[in-house]
Amino acid sequence: MDYVRYIDKTREYYRGLGYTRSYQWAHYEGAPFTPLRKPLAECRVALVSTAGFTLVPEGGFSAEELARVKTGGSNVGSYALEVWPIPSEIAEDRILYVVANHDRSQSDMSDANTFFPVTRLREFRDEGVLGSLATNFYRLKENYSQRKTVEVDAPEVLRLLKADRVDAALLSPV
Repeated sequence: MDYVRYIDKTREYYRGLGYTRSYQWAHYEGAPFTPLRKPLAECRVALVSTAGFTLVPEGGFSAEELARVKTGGSNVGSYALEVWPIPSEIAEDRILYVVANHDRSQSDMSDANTFFPVTRLREFRDEGVLGSLATNFYRLKENYSQRKTVEVDAPEVLRLLKADRVDAALLSPV
């Protein structure tokens, strides 16, 4: 069976950029887990994603704005706080994937539900599978930094989720 030697290819890629140390993947010995205190059908649920998208303004983008947005997408962040609220009732057609450096062989990212499944979550809420949805969902700028995620973005997301009385969060990394 043929397969992509992802780890080897990643190490080669970073060495080709001039890095002398191999890429260090995030690593945890365990994962924090907290059992739900009530049935999912009674839980308030949020969505948190690192997908590289922007929200289309009411009325859409002009052709010039759309060209700028589609070519300006990057998933390289900074050490600054990079967490954005996304209204949980946002229309699916207002979510536009803009980061170009994503393997689109499995999805061309034209369907927002492949990376930010707002429609599916609303369906689950309406069917009674979920109790309710948080006021906001959240997008984080992917930074490739375990330290930044742990020290900056994750505490802010946790603070926001607690403020909105969220019981469970669905993570959608891209």
